[in-house]
Amino acid sequence: METENVVARLKSSGLFRTKGLIGGKWIDAYDGKTIEVYNPANGEVIASVPFMGEKETKDAISSAYDAFRDWSKLTAFDRSSRLRKWYNLLIEHKEELAQLITLEQGKPLNEAIGEVVYGASFIEFFAEEAKRVNGDILPSPMPDRRLFVLKQPVGVVGAITPWNFPLAMITRKVGPALACGCTVVIKPSELTPFSALAAAELAIQSGIPPGVLNVVMGDAPKIGNSLLESRQVRKITFTGSTAVGKKLMAGAAETVKKVSLELGGNAPFIIFDDADLEVAVKASLASKFLYTGQACICTNRILVQEGIYDKFMNAFSNAVKSLKVGDGFSEGVAQGPLINEAAIQKVETLVQDAISKGAKVVVGGKRHSLGLTFYEPTIISDVKNEMLIARQEIFGPVAPVIRFKTEEEAIQITNDTDAGLAAYLFTNNIQRSWRVSEALEYGIVGVNEGLHAYEVAPFGGFKQSGLGREGSKYGLDDFLEIKCICMGNMG
Repeated sequence: METENVVARLKSSGLFRTKGLIGGKWIDAYDGKTIEVYNPANGEVIASVPFMGEKETKDAISSAYDAFRDWSKLTAFDRSSRLRKWYNLLIEHKEELAQLITLEQGKPLNEAIGEVVYGASFIEFFAEEAKRVNGDILPSPMPDRRLFVLKQPVGVVGAITPWNFPLAMITRKVGPALACGCTVVIKPSELTPFSALAAAELAIQSGIPPGVLNVVMGDAPKIGNSLLESRQVRKITFTGSTAVGKKLMAGAAETVKKVSLELGGNAPFIIFDDADLEVAVKASLASKFLYTGQACICTNRILVQEGIYDKFMNAFSNAVKSLKVGDGFSEGVAQGPLINEAAIQKVETLVQDAISKGAKVVVGGKRHSLGLTFYEPTIISDVKNEMLIARQEIFGPVAPVIRFKTEEEAIQITNDTDAGLAAYLFTNNIQRSWRVSEALEYGIVGVNEGLHAYEVAPFGGFKQSGLGREGSKYGLDDFLEIKCICMGNMG
């Protein structure tokens, strides 16, 4: 589908915004600079957006800081009502939002619709949780003292979001922030800004006041530094690479901001001899190749016990060969393009390193005949855990398969990484499922389940996969300060 035809249709819906949002006003970069955004499926320019920097970010922070005074004083029921309206608008416009996601990110349209529904679920969930930010009354050790605990919004939040889920990663951060009474400055990826801008437009329509939600994009280092250096910004929430997360964590130390980080993964997918083969194959296909493998919880390594190895490889190979690759707007497409040339070069480097060290290509293994950034769905066998492809996050449609003998060996291989976000295991032995789940050093574990991300469940990792949790009732904690009040002379 031609880019200009999709854009024309989206413009008529009123959701195709190409300017930043500061204080309720749509604005260009102050110096007039712009940056082009491309459709990764065909290389065509979608549109240009402002290339903003320090000045625009400081004004967005000031706007959020000023808006915080009134927004934080609204009742939780008022904030809840506005969030509910935002949720309703997101669902009402899910088709247009999904088209935006496919246009700028490349994922198949049905997956994009799934992202909109998933992303909207956080706004719905936190609309209700806004009314459940409860305090406490503590028993006092002194007869004339009374102790109370209040939970109050932390203040202005800087939210930095990635390109792989350009809508859902925003709602998963902004939902709890607004529910608690915080205000937000969003910095979406310059590769996928349109989903964020459309979501912001719907937030305005839902009654979110000017300044409560601001969007700046462009010069990532300057925007990030402005958020880190500002004393008015009290929290940074980030989803992205571990390397950038470490820099943000270090930068936030200067002003001692709260930080929540959802960083890289190296998800193992363990298949034991007693697993249901059909269930394991179906789940591995989804867990590895959904979103073209460009998700932090996507399977990065498949570990198969030797007794079921041959049967699995045969069934898995046949399933992968049947995957249709193409433009996300085309019927029946299961895998779209990688986001850009740098992404496909990384995949190529990891595959070549594995082959040079003895791994074998079973399926795929090269750029797709469609050209651009399309890559063939790939399976690599004879992989060792020391290879780069088993130690780095692939973020592409390549499935490295590792053979193992014992449960202890699988656990050792699985935990031998600095990452600890998601892990999956397949077995029909209930004792093993519990035993291995407890032994895995990961924040998210799926048992006979290859994808695990819901608005009601805490999302986050161990080790260098991040700090804090998003989603669920626990997702409110990092947006709140706890205050203890002691009332004396109460005897």
